[in-house]
Order: sequence, then C-alpha cells, then structure tokens
Amino acid sequence: METTINTMNDSAAEMENRVMELIIFSGQARSDAMEALRAARGRQWQTVDVLLASASEAARCAHRIQTRLIGDDEGMGKIPVNLILVHAQDHLMNAMLCRDLVEELISLHRDIAALTPQV
Repeated sequence: METTINTMNDSAAEMENRVMELIIFSGQARSDAMEALRAARGRQWQTVDVLLASASEAARCAHRIQTRLIGDDEGMGKIPVNLILVHAQDHLMNAMLCRDLVEELISLHRDIAALTPQV
C-alpha cells in the first residue's frame, strides 16, 4: 500500500489524487478495524489479527501522506487547505481513534472469551 508523494511539483489533479488516497487509506483502516471488532464478537481470532494488521498498514499509509503534506507545507500555507483536505484529515483522525478504541474492545472480548465457554 505504498504511495509516492511529491506535492511541491504536483498539479492540482495530482494533489487531489493524494488527498483522495488519504481518504481511501483512512477509510480502509476504519473499515478493517470495525470488521475486526465484528470478528471478535464471533471469536474469530485469526481473522481479528489479520484485520487489525490490515487496519494498521492502511493507517500507516494514510499517515505517511499526511506527514508529507504537513512537511511540504512547512507551516507556511504552501498546501492549499480546502474542504476536501479537511474532510481527508477528519477521515484519518476518525480512523486512528476508531482503531485505538477497537483494540481496547477486542482486548475485552478476548478476556471475556477466556472466562466463558463458546456457545
């Protein structure tokens, strides 16, 4: 899930593609985390682990894009802030929070499963 970013020389269309990648990777991270939680309810631990790893990788890809955008901006307003960029940032922050909370909930599911027989 690697992406190449060169925002300083990007055309407007290429910049839009980078922002869309940020949204896509963030959405994938959130979706995988939620699927992992559903799998945890069913005690499908192997699936849980695969989905959490996928969520982490997608989040890393999104975070790399975000970090590069921040670096390219240099706090100087070099990257135009528009509604779609704000939307992308919202997606990333929601995905990161979702994954953190899902990990905690899955930990609880594992603890409960260890104490109760599977029905």
